[in-house]
Amino acid sequence: MSAPSLLVERLAFAYPDGHQALYGVDLRVERGERVALLGPNGAGKTTLVLHLNGILAGGAGRVSVGGLAVDQAHLQEVRRRVGIVFQDPDDQLFMPTVRQDVAFGPANLGLRGADLDAAVDRALAAVGMSEFADRPPHHLSFGQRRRVAVATVLAMDPEILVLDEPSSNLDPAGRRELAEILQSLPVTILMVTHDLPYALQLCERSVILDGGVIVADGATTMILGDDRLLSRHRLELPYGFSVPN
Repeated sequence: MSAPSLLVERLAFAYPDGHQALYGVDLRVERGERVALLGPNGAGKTTLVLHLNGILAGGAGRVSVGGLAVDQAHLQEVRRRVGIVFQDPDDQLFMPTVRQDVAFGPANLGLRGADLDAAVDRALAAVGMSEFADRPPHHLSFGQRRRVAVATVLAMDPEILVLDEPSSNLDPAGRRELAEILQSLPVTILMVTHDLPYALQLCERSVILDGGVIVADGATTMILGDDRLLSRHRLELPYGFSVPN
């Protein structure tokens, strides 16, 4: 059997001020799975995500990506394998053109010439932004910038795509377009979101993290259909929204 895309084992972490953010988290995500990570503010979701590519470390437990331990010895390869798309695309876009932004990561890994051009072209095509390759990112709409931010990590050929609130600040058309793109990508996805209908649309499985521990893990329809579970963990569906049986 191949190693899972993500394996988190007994992960615990406290910040220097003494705040304990994670208490022995276990999470396994198989290759090709699409999993929504749900939970209220302060649940530990961001702390967990920052362990996936080694930004945070030093606590108890282990994290591996595609069978490779997330540690100092493997940091460069881990950061290629874990593509994190932040909530604000402007945190990832800083070059004069879209093409240069998408090329930045693979170029830093040593890709050059035709191979680099091919990686950039593939990533832009995957998010429907090929025609904007030579445009300055700040001339694009917010939704277009988010799609370019996704392309910047796809160009690295990641093992797993981690999305932080991907639907936030998108208009209905942008929300639909991004969903269609994410559904078409042949990668493992971990989506951190408060947008429960988006989780239902994109992820067959959902995990609730609260108080630094995983309190529920199962089919998204089952998780979102449990009103008392959602209420206990400060999660709410939009008014009038019903989860199909």
